[in-house]
Amino acid sequence: MTIVITGANGQLGRALLASAPESQTVIALDRNTLDLALTDRIAPQLIALNPTMIINSAAYTAVDKAESEPDLAWRINATAVTEMARAARQTGARLIQISTDFVFDGSACHPIAPDSEPHPINVYGASKLGGEQAVAAKDLIVRTAWVHAATGRNFVNTMLRLMGERDVLRVVADQQGSPTWATHLAQAVWDLSRAGATGIHHVTGAGGTSWFAFAEAIRDEAIKCGLLSPACAVVEPIGSADYPTPARRPAYSILDCASSIAAIGRPLPGWRDGLSAMLGELAAQASKSGT
Repeated sequence: MTIVITGANGQLGRALLASAPESQTVIALDRNTLDLALTDRIAPQLIALNPTMIINSAAYTAVDKAESEPDLAWRINATAVTEMARAARQTGARLIQISTDFVFDGSACHPIAPDSEPHPINVYGASKLGGEQAVAAKDLIVRTAWVHAATGRNFVNTMLRLMGERDVLRVVADQQGSPTWATHLAQAVWDLSRAGATGIHHVTGAGGTSWFAFAEAIRDEAIKCGLLSPACAVVEPIGSADYPTPARRPAYSILDCASSIAAIGRPLPGWRDGLSAMLGELAAQASKSGT
């Protein structure tokens, strides 16, 4: 089996490569080797590789910037996926598309099932929904949320930096979701692949929280493992109205992961377990480098 992973230098791409089955041939493609903005090149390049499976972990993820670059966001998140699907049909490959909680509008009041009607409220979410609509029924869509890893730009790393620089940090408290460690997500993607799962499945860290409570947990866990001083920034809650952004965010995006749990035969790790593991990895790296 030949497996192509796009977005290989991203948070999930790195985690997928690190946990890939040793018995398979894995081809890692990053922006330098497969630029998703150049959509006319995607299908020919993938067809030439003759993959058995394509895992698309690449995406345009700059949520606010997408509001001023809708064409680019749509080209990378939707049109590029259409080209991948075309290559998959021609080669007989299975396509696994990674999507997002942002395809929903945040009006739900209980965990959102995979068959719930999408209704994105920003350009990023709309473009990711466009990508979902390009995927065939026999393929797999994995929606996830609030992904973080030791490397890359994400909420955890941003909080760690700001907490070390400021006395007070104000974080939105009226948006809820489920933080997801990229390593746990990658393991679930491989498990769903082995299980032959098709259609749409949700995969996030178990449980839910707010950005404010997530920031508090980051602070607490980082102090425990020595990444932050106990004298680091105090975290204070604010409302979304107090932190306006170009793109609207869903107020509630906790996903119902029951179908993915049933498919892989085990519960998903809790979001706080993922946070602890991720910060432990960072602390080990800091200790190794002597910083």
